[in-house]
Amino acid sequence: MGEDRSRVMEKLKGPAARCTTATCGWRALLLPQLNRQSLYVYGSEMAVEQECRRQLQSGVFVIHPFSLMRSYYIMCMMAITFLNLIGIPMEIAFLDGNSGLAWEGFNVFSDTLFLIDVALNFRMGIITEDSEEAILDLKRIRVSYLRTWFIPDVIAAFPIGYILLFADLHYHNDDNPSKTNKMMRILMFVRILSLIRLARVSRLVRFFNEVEKVSNANLEVVRLFFRILSLFMMIFLLCHWNGCIQYFVPMLEEFPTDCWVRKENLMNATVSVKYSWGVFRALSQMIALSYGSMDAPTNYVEMWIVMVSMVSGCLMYTVLVANATTMIANTDPAAKEYKSKMSRLEHYMTFMKLPPELQLRITNYYQARYGGKWFQEKDVMDTVSSALKEQILMVMCSRLLRKVPMFQTREENFINAVLFKLEYEVFLEGDAIVRQNVPGDRMFFIDHGQVLMETDSYDRELCDGDFFGETCVLTKSKHLATVKALTDCQCFSLSWHDLQEALEGFPDVRKDLEKTVELDTDGGLV
Repeated sequence: MGEDRSRVMEKLKGPAARCTTATCGWRALLLPQLNRQSLYVYGSEMAVEQECRRQLQSGVFVIHPFSLMRSYYIMCMMAITFLNLIGIPMEIAFLDGNSGLAWEGFNVFSDTLFLIDVALNFRMGIITEDSEEAILDLKRIRVSYLRTWFIPDVIAAFPIGYILLFADLHYHNDDNPSKTNKMMRILMFVRILSLIRLARVSRLVRFFNEVEKVSNANLEVVRLFFRILSLFMMIFLLCHWNGCIQYFVPMLEEFPTDCWVRKENLMNATVSVKYSWGVFRALSQMIALSYGSMDAPTNYVEMWIVMVSMVSGCLMYTVLVANATTMIANTDPAAKEYKSKMSRLEHYMTFMKLPPELQLRITNYYQARYGGKWFQEKDVMDTVSSALKEQILMVMCSRLLRKVPMFQTREENFINAVLFKLEYEVFLEGDAIVRQNVPGDRMFFIDHGQVLMETDSYDRELCDGDFFGETCVLTKSKHLATVKALTDCQCFSLSWHDLQEALEGFPDVRKDLEKTVELDTDGGLV
């Protein structure tokens, strides 16, 4: 039996344990990994393992959408794309063809990587939201890519870096400086075509979404962090591009005498100073603020730049406010629902003219019961499977039942049946949970808190793990003591009706309990 269980557990470890770089070589990097998204799509670890076998049996080089290589590849491409989105506008506007060997090398590397990206996309598996398995057929992958991102990717991968490198080597020793500068200016202007990579900005957003889905993190804070980070990255890129355009346009006009660059004496300034002034002007126009250094546009070109900056600033405001509103609205919905319920409760108490002391106790009860987060426990328990519900109740209440003498020796199935009948209750400090000589039909299990049991002959304190009212749950008789809460108490209760329902499937237990029913006040029966 133990060996069978070991084999089953080894099988359930999934593809991560069955196929590694040692057993499958480099192909293990192409296979799907266990994560939230793969388990959601395929349903189980066994299904993920079956998907691995399907890909291995195909014998075709295809990168699975849930593979480790796919994750690392997307991270690399997003980093390179973001660096291009920052560096290319700066090179066009400020470096004037003197970018240096390091930057030219980076351009060549980026263009090479984008060309490789186009080729790899023909081998990149596809997963759609409504599909039950990844598309690994090369023909379907090719048709899908050609119909979607192929043309933008080819344009973005146009090897301008190679062209500029060869042009620089060809014209470096030219004796005609004006011809060389003019040609390099034209070639630098051609680099504007590289800004078609802005179409890949959407991949930054898709990257954050994919990280959230593929990772095992399931925290609202993590999701909120990625949303805020992506939003600020978009705003930063917008301000960055606008700042570069502020300097680039006067440069194309060879810096007229009335342009802002000459007025600020920036002709011989460093790149960092020029860039800082360009971004400052862009932000001043985008947020419609001026600090005395902003003159009116001197020609229609500057006028259009200012108008574009203002419009982009309005769009930035709109996107920022919309996203901030959405984030605030989606942050901690349970707390918002709790505040909404408390607001309605306060209106109700005011309308009914309840005394302030009673209003305070009601408010304190809600705080103790829900802890500032609104939830319906019944709804939560109804949405999980019976197995999970049983495990939850076992963790919360099993130890409490096992401390009661009449439940200590009972079989596990009966204990589980009783667990499903328990009700969670909260009592505030000073509440009378039960009163002496009052008929009752429930017993209570103290999860957290302290109570005082008072009879005519003695007083007794009960705390975590204790219980009272076992006579009433068996006989529906009168309580033999008054029990008051000394602190806020979290309890579980079991009613006579629910116990009878649990006993219907266990006639032997019912007979045992009927034989052991006795009123023994010395034993603490209440």
